[in-house]
Amino acid sequence: MIYTLTLNPAVDYYIVMKEFVEGSLNTAEEGYTLAGGKGINVSKVLKNFGKDSIALGFIGGFTGSFIKNDLKNCNISEKFIELEENTRINLKLKTEKKESEVAGKSPKISQENIVRLLEEIKNIKEDDILILSGSVPNTIDKGIYREIIGKLPKGTKVILDTRGESFTKALEKGVFLTKPNIDELSEFFQKRLEKIEEIVEAGKKLRAMGSENVIISMGKEGSILISEKGVYKGNAPKGKLISSVGAGDSMVAGVTYGLIDGKELEEAYKFGIASGSATAFSEGLTSFETMENLLKEIVIEKIG
Repeated sequence: MIYTLTLNPAVDYYIVMKEFVEGSLNTAEEGYTLAGGKGINVSKVLKNFGKDSIALGFIGGFTGSFIKNDLKNCNISEKFIELEENTRINLKLKTEKKESEVAGKSPKISQENIVRLLEEIKNIKEDDILILSGSVPNTIDKGIYREIIGKLPKGTKVILDTRGESFTKALEKGVFLTKPNIDELSEFFQKRLEKIEEIVEAGKKLRAMGSENVIISMGKEGSILISEKGVYKGNAPKGKLISSVGAGDSMVAGVTYGLIDGKELEEAYKFGIASGSATAFSEGLTSFETMENLLKEIVIEKIG
């Protein structure tokens, strides 16, 4: 079974307009609301690909009910822990020139809530995959991912997609795969990484720190996979960028899809590239057909 964990989910309110003028009344040309959160996005893409998962995390209030109903409508199983406060609302604004986001304030999560989550984690078995995605709310210790990994049976594949202190601490327990983008990798090493050689070296350092495999996404420059078998570079297929929201989560979902379909990581990587790109070229998260149509354009070469 695949489990996705979203500690800090949100109701994402998308607004589209030609131009945003600060200090003035602005009118949206288009607006829609979706259940958001990196792990939730992964579960949704997997469902689009015909694969089931169980979504874990914390939700509360009327916004939490919206998320539960959204997942129910998508036929996605969930075992969320209920909070007293409302789940946050994020604003995602897209104009003709740029995309902007406002992250809402996270609800308070008590120690009792955390204990209940850890009880759910006990249901995960050695052949399962657990995807730890997104930020850790301020009311939770930044070592929560590390604590969760420490409670998993040996053999469970952990895919980690977060940043900052929670990322560093989780690596101490070891994970199967991390997927930083180039900005996150540069932030982690406190150095702007631009040359391929520098990026590969940084990825190898992550492997030494506890990430068995590393995928680094670089936008239109493609991506890099570093595994025990070597270093691979994948291209970015051509297409019109509609929105980058959810592209990274879709890449994680694509790789996971490939793995549970029996592919080696190096082959599953191809599905990850196609999935991330397909979402970037779509309104919302990619369908299986859109991803599949891009597969033939993916070229992966071993480098170094």
